[in-house]
Parts: sequence; C-alpha cells; structure tokens
Amino acid sequence: MALNRRDFLKALPLAYCSAAYGDALKKTKKPNILVVLVDDMGYSDLGCYGSEISTPNIDKLAGEGVRFRKFYNTARCCPTRASLLTGQYQHSVGMGWMTASDLGTDAYQGELNDKCITIAEGLKPSGYTSYMLGKWHVTFSNNMDKDGDKSSWPLQRGFDHFYGHLTGGGSYYNTPTMTRDNKRIELKDGEYLTDRVAEEAAEYIDNHFEKNQNNPMFMYLAFYAPHRPLQVPDKYLKKYQGKYMIGWDELRKRRFKKQKQIGLFDESYKLSPRDPRVPAWKDIPDNEKKLWDKRMAAYAGQIDCMDYNLGKVLDKLKEKGELDNTLIMFLSDNGACAESAGKGNIETIGKPGDNESYKINWANASDTPFRKYKKDTYEGGITTPLIVRWPKKVGNKGGYTDEFGHVIDILPTCLDAGGAEYPSKYKGNLINKTDGISLMPAFKGGSMPRRPIYWEHEANRAVRYGKWKLVSPAKDKKPYAGPWYLYDLEKDPTELNDISEKYPKLKKKMIELWDSWAKKNGVYPLDNSGWRPKIKKSVR
Repeated sequence: MALNRRDFLKALPLAYCSAAYGDALKKTKKPNILVVLVDDMGYSDLGCYGSEISTPNIDKLAGEGVRFRKFYNTARCCPTRASLLTGQYQHSVGMGWMTASDLGTDAYQGELNDKCITIAEGLKPSGYTSYMLGKWHVTFSNNMDKDGDKSSWPLQRGFDHFYGHLTGGGSYYNTPTMTRDNKRIELKDGEYLTDRVAEEAAEYIDNHFEKNQNNPMFMYLAFYAPHRPLQVPDKYLKKYQGKYMIGWDELRKRRFKKQKQIGLFDESYKLSPRDPRVPAWKDIPDNEKKLWDKRMAAYAGQIDCMDYNLGKVLDKLKEKGELDNTLIMFLSDNGACAESAGKGNIETIGKPGDNESYKINWANASDTPFRKYKKDTYEGGITTPLIVRWPKKVGNKGGYTDEFGHVIDILPTCLDAGGAEYPSKYKGNLINKTDGISLMPAFKGGSMPRRPIYWEHEANRAVRYGKWKLVSPAKDKKPYAGPWYLYDLEKDPTELNDISEKYPKLKKKMIELWDSWAKKNGVYPLDNSGWRPKIKKSVR
C-alpha cells in the first residue's frame, strides 16, 4: 500500500530512530576476543621478532597491531596457563608446580582451585560464548582420565566447547587425552595436531556466527607447537633443511642484527654470550652438523606450520566480517626449551613416534639475545613476544610499546574489553582479588601503573620493580634457595652485570618484597627436588 505524504512524514521519525538504533548497536557491539598461546617458543622465533622462520600471518598481525618489547610469563607450561586463565599468580590458584603431583598444600594441588574464575567464566555474564582449543594442562593428572573428576575440565570452568588435549602433550599424531567437550576422542591415523586444532577453531567460528550472531565470541587457542617432540609434516621440514648449517653462533648474530634493524632493540641491548654448556659450532664434527641442522629445521617447520594454521583461523574471522571487531593477543607460555630428549636418529627426526628435541644448543639461539631458558627466571625463561591487534583500540600500528606486563594481565584485559566485572564471589565461593591489571592503556600508547612483578618456579625466584630486577637461580640441594643477583634492565636488559654489591639497600628491600609475596601466596617451602621425587610426594 502506498503512503500518502502525511503518513510518509509521520513515519520518518520512526524510520530515523530505527536506523539510529541499528547504528548504535553496531557502534556498541562487543568485540570478539582471541587469545593465541604457543608452547615453548623462544623470544626470537618469529619473523617480526628477528627470525628467519617464515611467519607471514603473525608478522601481519604485528604490522597491523602493536608489539610489546617485554612481556612476561611464569617460565613453565602449567603455571603460565593457570595465571593467564585466572588473572592470578599460579600459586594462589593451586598451580604452583605442575599437574603431575598434588603436593598437599593449597598452592601446589596440581589444578585450578575454586578461589578463581577463568576468562570464560568472567565473560559469561557479558554474553560471551567461549571456546577452548588445544592444550589445556590445568587439570590434575589423575583427573584427566575419561571417568575422572571433571570439575577442572574446560566445560566445567566456563567454556561452552572444547577440542583439544588435557595433558601437556607428548605427540602430534597420537596425542593422549584428546577430548571434545567432555567426551574422549582420538586423532585419526595421519592427522596432525596443529592442523586439527586450527580446523576445529575455524569450524567453531563458522558455526558461532551462523547461530549466535548476537553473541560475542571468546576463543582461547592454545597450540602445542613448537613444543618437543620434533614431529612435523615433511613439506615443512624440507623447507628448512640445510638452512641451519650456518650453526647456532651465526644464527644468534643474524637474529640479533635483524632485531636491531627492525627497531625492536636499541644499543642498550648486548647479545649475551653463548651458553658455556654449548660448544662453538666450528668445533662440532662435520659428520654431526647435518643432524643438528635437521633438528632445527624440524623446529622451524613446526613454527611455520603453526603460523599457516593460525592463518586459517584469521581467514575465517575475515570471511565472517569479524576480524576487525576482534581483539587478538598472541604470546608464548615460556622461553625456549633446553631439555634434551631423543636418540639422535637423523632418519626419524620429524616423523611420528620420534621423541627428539633441539636441545640447549638451538634453544640458546631461540632466546636471542637473552640468557637461560624455560623454567628459569632470567629473561630468557620468562620473556615472550606479545602481539596485539585490535584496529579500534590499538595505537602506533606496526610499532612497539616499552610498557611491560605479565600473563596475570590477560584476564583483566579481556574483561575490560568485554565490559565484564570481576566478581568477589562465584558459585558460592569467595574469589581472590585479581593480581593483574588491564593492558588497555598500553594498547592505546599510554603508560601502565608501576608495580612489582614476581616469579617462582622450582625455587627459581625473581622480582621486577620498574627498571630493577632481582634474580635467584635455584640450587640443586636443600634448602634450594640460591643467591640473589640485581640487574638494571634499562642499562643491562640482557642481565650481564650483577650490581647487587653497589645497591645493598635496594637489594634488601626487593628481597623483602619477594618474601612477603611468597608468604602471601603459599610459595614456601621451596622445592627443586626434581620431577620424580615430586610425583612420589603426591598425596593423591
């Protein structure tokens, strides 16, 4: 029916209001949130952080977002995941060590306790549908069984869907504890974990925006790569074979040079010396160099493959018109892994069933320019890239921020972005206050509040306050507490010069800070007794 002029004029305000309301909805639409965590990746292993490894999708995120020069994790798999998910230091949520043992105290029970919320639980009141994919690793080992207590499985901790593995890993082809939601599944013969996790993530995104168009999405995508064992499809391994015949000494120099060329570091950074436990490449017998080359080629291939698969997820977001409405944060759970594993069989490296690692020799290069590795509280163990893309909020696109944060800041940032409040109670339980703060000011080019940040893992201790950092590497025998070393990270960011004798009062004050934090969080007693002794101590 045609409208006359008077009816048309009457309808105009209503039409205008409807259009304005629709525009307002678009303007106030909550962002999707994608947190991507990789496993055991060194600081310099991405192209946009100095590497020769091909990571075009991650580099594109960096070019369209902001890179943190310094961001911190907890130095180990389980504790980092616990802190990232809950916004608290790992000890206060029960994950002071690993999932392999319950040491009989609240801080070391081996899984998330009921004094915390996860990001998924925190975002639920704000209307988010949450998905977890990949490595979970915050459930006590005995409860990972399909008939075990599921109270700390992903769906019981706020996620709506889960596809991945509850364990720390073990294989890319026959990964134990593979689970969909609450049901145990298995990878089919020949299926590669990194591929499958990304494919499922893309499918979840597809289904989400078909069926839940009004609900924002939170996705926690935790790749197992590039954690050992060195298992990777041939096409990725062969792409890099021969490239590492230059050796680790030359690789460290080239990466450090690139880091300076791309503006990541200034002249205050000095390349730390080669680890004294690593021989010079020139001293490696010629008949062993191809073996070492293949180890690093497999590792590089795992990262290349991870980047390719992350691209599938980003492409799906773009296809759905949601990429620019998604806050993306990419980081690693700890520094490079120096653990030694495998039999050194050059024929089987990269293949299913092989258990090879790239060892301390290449880990030293992965963590360029820093000292030490996963488990350690020197910068090489706890520093990770953090790349943030969110066109609506991120300033200095393609640049860097000198502000630093910690994985305890991820939950507060997600809640801030999603318009959610951190609760004092959840499901009838009192919830600890969050230890973290929102990173939003740093995204916008602003400054973060000054605060101390703390570490402890297997009696390796540290505290950073402003430019000062105090570090104590663990001893092998009781009481396990080693001496403290003080560094000025503005003048000495790679921790080469201990200045504790020059500043005894500052050292004393920072020790007191750390001790107070440790007592509050149930860190004591320090324990560096080793994996097997700790498993024997388990009370369940």
